[in-house]
Amino acid sequence: EAAARRKGKARRGRGKARGEGLLSKQKRSRRMKANDRERNRMHHLNSALDALRSVLPTFPDDAKLTKIETLRFAHNYIWALTQSLRLA
Repeated sequence: EAAARRKGKARRGRGKARGEGLLSKQKRSRRMKANDRERNRMHHLNSALDALRSVLPTFPDDAKLTKIETLRFAHNYIWALTQSLRLA
């Protein structure tokens, strides 16, 4: 069985080089697809953060909060609204 596999490889000749080229193309294709998915994920994340920023009250209206500032501010704002509802 192992000898038959070795014989098969010997007959193919340059098949290994072609296989490596194909493998390289597949890796490149997978990497490009992964990059596209990551780019789309970041676009969606940034869009969601922009939507969140639009409903949060900011004092200088033109100041854009960073991602972490937006999340922390939203957390604190929700906590403050919850506290005011409990007291009411």
